[in-house]
Amino acid sequence: MSGLTRFLVYGMRKRAFCLSQRLLPASRSLSVATEPVDYKHVLPQMPSFDYTPQPYSGPSAEEILQLRKKHLSPAIFAFYKKPVHIVEGKMQYLFDEAGRRYLDAYAGIVTVSCGHCHPDVVEAIVRQTKLLQHTTTIYLHHAVAEYAEALAKKMPGNLKVVYFVNSGTEANDMAMMMARLYTGNNDIIALRNAYHGSSIATMGITGQHVFKHGVPQGFGVHHAVNPNPYRGEYGADGRKYAEDVDSLIETATPGHVAGFFAETIQGVGGTVELAPGYLSAVYESIRKAGGICIADEVQTALGRTGSHYWGFEIQGVIPDIVTMAKGIGNGLPLGAVVTTPEIASVLSRRIHFNTFGGNPVSAAGGHAVLKVLDKEKRQQHCADVGTHLIKRLRNIQEKHDIIGDVRGRGFMIGVELVTDRQTKTPARAETADLFEKMKDLGVLVGKAGMYGNVFRIKPPMCFTKDDADFLVDVMDYAMSKL
Repeated sequence: MSGLTRFLVYGMRKRAFCLSQRLLPASRSLSVATEPVDYKHVLPQMPSFDYTPQPYSGPSAEEILQLRKKHLSPAIFAFYKKPVHIVEGKMQYLFDEAGRRYLDAYAGIVTVSCGHCHPDVVEAIVRQTKLLQHTTTIYLHHAVAEYAEALAKKMPGNLKVVYFVNSGTEANDMAMMMARLYTGNNDIIALRNAYHGSSIATMGITGQHVFKHGVPQGFGVHHAVNPNPYRGEYGADGRKYAEDVDSLIETATPGHVAGFFAETIQGVGGTVELAPGYLSAVYESIRKAGGICIADEVQTALGRTGSHYWGFEIQGVIPDIVTMAKGIGNGLPLGAVVTTPEIASVLSRRIHFNTFGGNPVSAAGGHAVLKVLDKEKRQQHCADVGTHLIKRLRNIQEKHDIIGDVRGRGFMIGVELVTDRQTKTPARAETADLFEKMKDLGVLVGKAGMYGNVFRIKPPMCFTKDDADFLVDVMDYAMSKL
């Protein structure tokens, strides 16, 4: 028996693992085994990765938990019954304090676009940090101007003016104010099941109660029926859902509105892609009512969907304001509001200033992100690998009745779990159990949706087909153990 085979057989006996689709060639393994081996008991194997994490000598996971409980907000929470202690990252992989490798299929909540510690992005950040770590827009600096120009060139139409902020919440908060200032109207229409941030203003346009504190918020905000093709009353008929926006304008507003907010693919809401034709119909109604249209691209920007560079392009529309954050900084605290010169001019009525918006380090890092995604052709990569991943997920959907829906595109994918495909009863407990099992097997995914029953698969954009296969094999294995 070879050393490798002895190790595998010993591991199988010791850990009592079962079932896999990714095996060593049977002919090779059977020829050297001293006794029959049941290959249903072999685990999915993570793809090889030529990288060794640095030794970790800091506080233990338990010590960190105690520090968090003592000094950090009690509102924060950690995934998993036994939280993962992540100390290092490289491209699509994360490492814990013991050096164990995990496949990151969640990208820091859809924030790591190029990959963890991508060398080009790191180099740009370090280079700028050594020269000038901080100044503000009261002085001239090339980094913020060059980055704004590069970002504006990626936008369609007359979306040419950029205002930098620090987060998606801040970007959406500013977009609300600009819409009201520009139109002179107050009412804003958003969607049920949406998530746009956690400030008082953005809490108001968010359409999920778990993110809404019991404080006055949402003045002048009206939530329309969500055009969810899987759970919605009208299936994939986007124009039928749009009629609810017309009704809101007629019954809940003075007949004039400031604006309309929407994510093209709802992220926190469970990767819900809006029904086809919805945005074009709604944009027409909103503009007739004197409002402007705001696209929240915090999670769908920069080619993550594969099919398009911006999520709103999926629906064939051009917004009046686009907000973005997360992936544009690859982990840096960076957000942006992009709009037309006419709408942008409203801010000049008063002094409006952001200390850290356009910080030289963040601007240099954000600009590097754009260059990396172009150089490595990541949009096409997301399309290719995402198509493969969705196909494989739909293959195991035929095998496991718990999978009610596989949806999305590129690296913006949702897998909704149900206990009954006819009633679509959310499989909350089963989702939580599988979530833990997949982590134990080395795959980190997100979990969201109104009922907490949707796996969010939104990895760094360097995620490979081998990674996709491993993820699906792990999910298949875990579901087979339910």
